Amino acid sequence: MTTTKSKQKAIFQDVSENNIDPKLKSEMFPIVCIGASAGGLEALEQFLTNVPSASGFGYVIIQHLDPTQKGMLPEILQRKTKLKVLEVTDGMLVEPDSVYVIPPNKSMSIMKGKLHLFHPLETRGMRLPIDFFLQSLAEDRKELGVGIILSGMGSDGSAGIRAIKENNGRVMVQTPENAKFDSMPRSAIEAVSVDTVAPANELPAKLIELLKHIPAKKSNPEIEVKDDSSLEKIIILLHSYTGNDFSLYKKSTLYRRIERRMAVHKLNKITSYVNFLHENPNEGDILFKELMIGVTNFFRDANVWEKLKKTVIPSIINNAKSDPLLRAWVPGCSTGEEAYSLAIIFKEALEKTDREGVSMQIFATDLDNDSIERARKGVFRASIASDVSPERLKRFFVKTEEGYCVKTEIREMVVFAQHNLTMHPPFTKLDFISCRNLLIYLDHELQKKIIGLFYYSINPEGFLLLGSSESLGSQGNLFSTLDTKLKFYQKTALTQSPESFDFPTSFSKTNPVENEKTSPLESIPNIQTLADQLLLKYFSPVGVLVNEDGDIIYTSGRTGKYLEPSVGKANLNIFAMLREGLRQKFPLAFRKVIQKKVPVVLRNIKVGTKGDSQTLDIRIQPIEQPDLLKGNVMIIFKEVDTPLPVGNSSKAGSKIPRQLELEKELVQMQSEMQNTVEEMQTSQEELKSANEELQSTNEELQSTNEELTSSKEELQSLNEELQTVNAELLANADDYSRVNNDMKNLLNSTDIATLFLDKELNIRRFTNQATHIFKFIKSDIGRPFTDQVTNLIYPELEDDALEVLKTLIFIEKQIPAKDGRWFSIRIMPYRTNDDRIDGLVITFINISDLKQLEVGLEENEQMHRMCLDSTSDIFISLSANGDIKEFNRNAEFFFGINKEEVIGRNYVKMFVPKSEWAKTEKDINKLAKLGKPGKYEMTLLIAENKKALVIGTFQFLSSNLKASKVMMMMITKV
Repeated sequence: MTTTKSKQKAIFQDVSENNIDPKLKSEMFPIVCIGASAGGLEALEQFLTNVPSASGFGYVIIQHLDPTQKGMLPEILQRKTKLKVLEVTDGMLVEPDSVYVIPPNKSMSIMKGKLHLFHPLETRGMRLPIDFFLQSLAEDRKELGVGIILSGMGSDGSAGIRAIKENNGRVMVQTPENAKFDSMPRSAIEAVSVDTVAPANELPAKLIELLKHIPAKKSNPEIEVKDDSSLEKIIILLHSYTGNDFSLYKKSTLYRRIERRMAVHKLNKITSYVNFLHENPNEGDILFKELMIGVTNFFRDANVWEKLKKTVIPSIINNAKSDPLLRAWVPGCSTGEEAYSLAIIFKEALEKTDREGVSMQIFATDLDNDSIERARKGVFRASIASDVSPERLKRFFVKTEEGYCVKTEIREMVVFAQHNLTMHPPFTKLDFISCRNLLIYLDHELQKKIIGLFYYSINPEGFLLLGSSESLGSQGNLFSTLDTKLKFYQKTALTQSPESFDFPTSFSKTNPVENEKTSPLESIPNIQTLADQLLLKYFSPVGVLVNEDGDIIYTSGRTGKYLEPSVGKANLNIFAMLREGLRQKFPLAFRKVIQKKVPVVLRNIKVGTKGDSQTLDIRIQPIEQPDLLKGNVMIIFKEVDTPLPVGNSSKAGSKIPRQLELEKELVQMQSEMQNTVEEMQTSQEELKSANEELQSTNEELQSTNEELTSSKEELQSLNEELQTVNAELLANADDYSRVNNDMKNLLNSTDIATLFLDKELNIRRFTNQATHIFKFIKSDIGRPFTDQVTNLIYPELEDDALEVLKTLIFIEKQIPAKDGRWFSIRIMPYRTNDDRIDGLVITFINISDLKQLEVGLEENEQMHRMCLDSTSDIFISLSANGDIKEFNRNAEFFFGINKEEVIGRNYVKMFVPKSEWAKTEKDINKLAKLGKPGKYEMTLLIAENKKALVIGTFQFLSSNLKASKVMMMMITKV
């Protein structure tokens, strides 16, 4: 059954491997994947703000984004870092000191340093983009891969960092207390042994420090020889701390894991780590966890499970002729995914056969007790949905708040136990052993011993499954190969027994030296203690301590006369172990004690034992003191003598009627009991019927609950996306607030009164300077501006505003105020970015100074005109290009022409003879270049056919050479 995850994995493995950048072939650098969800924007900003501009790492950000919205994350993050932030496009090459952000509605993987985008195959609420990318990163970068989990809801990323750890990469997590949403960080910490847990702003520095100690890909033999002594000391310390011997583990594996811990503690020498380990016993537990490499998941390698389901398990079922109970063993089971997968596959395979009554008992063992405890609970995160198909999830799991819980029918098939392959006795009479990816971490000598152990444990024709990188080595004669690629083997029958193997015994976790330090006084017998033991042995009554459910906690004395083991599976409940005679009255009395908390005594109870009977008094006593035993019940059995019949044998005949009467009463009582039993059976059937109805109702409710859970997951995913969008909007709001402040300060700094109106001419906004024209206050926003009191003498303002809204043509006027000020008023339409008219913008520019200057200029001009007209000289003013600007009355009289006829015409062409044009212009230009007043003689055409030689005085109005041709000419002599 192909899962979504395997489909996606097949997709990105099909990408061409030939397009690899030559730079990456020669120089591999660490790539850091940063996973975040809801509330992750703040953590990402804190992280990137503290990343140096030349760290030499590539950074890839995977966040849960709204698939329907355009991503704004790159623009927001770019403001917080000097690194180049890019949104990923398909086939983009990862380069050092750059940040790559996944686009919305995409899944992403990496191969040969290139990022590849895919359309998500999962539904919106079930996507795990962080896990998907981290798994590809682990395969692509190995020990140069780094996974960092920041704030977020759910458990996305937990499976991915396990893959990173399996490939000797580094894992860092934001401190849950520091995260806005702590679900993802806590889930990551529970999933693997994390290298570093720190606030988001401290992670970059710790990352750089951690990656300084990246171990070499190939161990240096010289270093190994040199450090053998230190390595042996570490193994001895681990032995004393955990009771497990790692002397036969591969040295390369040990060195890699030790180097990881050295990097965490910033130690450069292995001898320093030996001292650190010796002084910190807790470090031994952490190193032990590192060496366990507990990486697993459901249905790992889909082809293996298909082969197991279609071929191997049916063969095992068909071979189960005499014993219908099959036995399987999963050593190194970690948190139980492999064992539960085997149970599910067996259930599915059994349905396709015609065998009935066949069952399988699976023994799942591991060194790590914490992993075993988690496996026993059978509760897994929601992320297993990427490994387990929806059909299997619905059939074999129950959705809970914690995740998915394995159903009882699967859980009862698996027995979990802490077990050491090399030190504890093996399980025997096995039909199947699955030992994948365990032998690769062991030395060749230990591999050989364990394979021999497997041969000893498997039944004839039993099967063995190894990991993809494991083989039988020199012991290929013990098993025949069924599938070379998938590593399936079957036990062979040997004519000669294989060699036996002696496995070392385990070290005791208790220090033997401490055991020898026993006080001599403790070895001297105490008379009181011996007397108490003697009294308990010979004179105390037989007693049993049970809890409220009847489970036996402690027994005192010989209870065999009153209790016996039940048939079938071992059961230490007192109701199942009561002998004949106690099973009727005892349960009622026990229930009364539990309900009313009062002691009850059953007297003269006859109990049958091996064909004989005895009479008992039974006291059932609830316990209130001491507090340690409070709530439990003590049951005391006391034998009593059977009363002998009174009188001699001659009176025996007189007792016959009495005996007959007693027998009659006994028969009647048995009949009544039979009726009672029948009524109980009827009630039981009715209860069964009601129970079936309740089960049916429960299934419907469970189906409804699953639908609600699915909706909840989708809503949670949507909520995470909304959180991300909200964070982006908050960032934009901050930007807009900053821009608004800038605009406000800009408008106020220009000292221009500005008024913003909507289409109904209501006030939308105004600057501070506008309050000097209108009597505005803050509460006036939203009111019609025409209702406001103004100092302007501008009754047409409203009409002009409406006209601009109608025609979209701006109006500009100069309007006086009542206090003598003048304003240049400009009314313009308000246009939005999408070119919509959404009101008006009216600006009021104070031109009072200009107006005063204008009045002064007008007065000066009038005075100047009067002077020119009253002088007896001929005055002509020319522009820069020689055109006539001024022409006084004497000039009109002298030339015999009106002023209106000459203004704007060229002076030389109009009053100088044509033959003199070139010379006159040349002389004027030459004089103009001097830039100072001067006299010039010229021939002028006074009237038709009349010429006169005149002397003109030129006065230049500007010292600027570019304007030197601007001049005034006064003819003083004719």
